Amino acid sequence: MNKIGKLVIAGVGLIGGSFALALRQAGLVETVVGIGRRPEPLERARALGLIDQVCTDWAEALDGAELVLLAMPVGQMDGVMAAMAPHLQAGTLVTDAGSTKRDVIEAIYRHLGHHLPQVVPAHPIAGAEKSGPEAAMADLYQKRKVVVTPLPENDPAAVARVREVWAACGAVLHQMSPQEHDRVFAAVSHLPHLLAFGLVHELAGRANAEQLFSYAASGFRDFTRVAGSHPEMWRDICSANRHSLLAELDAYLSELAYLRALLAANDAPALETVFAKASAARTAWAEKAFPAQPSGE
Repeated sequence: MNKIGKLVIAGVGLIGGSFALALRQAGLVETVVGIGRRPEPLERARALGLIDQVCTDWAEALDGAELVLLAMPVGQMDGVMAAMAPHLQAGTLVTDAGSTKRDVIEAIYRHLGHHLPQVVPAHPIAGAEKSGPEAAMADLYQKRKVVVTPLPENDPAAVARVREVWAACGAVLHQMSPQEHDRVFAAVSHLPHLLAFGLVHELAGRANAEQLFSYAASGFRDFTRVAGSHPEMWRDICSANRHSLLAELDAYLSELAYLRALLAANDAPALETVFAKASAARTAWAEKAFPAQPSGE
């Protein structure tokens, strides 16, 4: 892969910072420029070696840029694209790391319509409950999926370049339409986060919350791990994908109503049947998604 001369990252936290570190480690980037809303994270990112330069002005940041990664929460995408549009050069490739695609693509058409061949949406399926520059790690994308959701107007060479860059970070590339992307991730990512946030919020509001949390153990920890995620980011994701998420939430409410009916009837055999099917499906998924590593000699 050809080295990137100048990489611009908007949002130098876990996602953007890890992208920069991975490309640095691979020796595939010369200069990394960070741009964002607040100077403190940018200066911290520079101190940590994630970026080389801090910019507050899009004209300066985009001058001579070869690639731009938009890694801020999806709720900021519209404003950021509006700000960068007057300064985006013909040869600059743009991609994003947004967890939703419909809203991001609407912003692309709204503000970057003259640059559609070179603006390729994508979504790295990687993250952690920690955020900020300190959370960045060079191996975040190793063997993790990145979904590319190209636009009809995209130049095939631009799509290939975006795929090549993510592959250089260690990612496994997949491709789907933006509509399919948002439906799929409403079910397997956005709904689990919504449920985890909701459970912790409900328990935290009880009069005996301190007592309840004092007895919570590994099961509670595992189920609610994602409730420690970035609140602003997940607010934006849930709002942006609310139509697909509402459909998934309604389906889950139906399942909860069914389980409630089984409990009310004390139908233990039916409960066991549900649990057995769920356990088998979960085990089959885990074995495929996270195959056991062979032990060393």
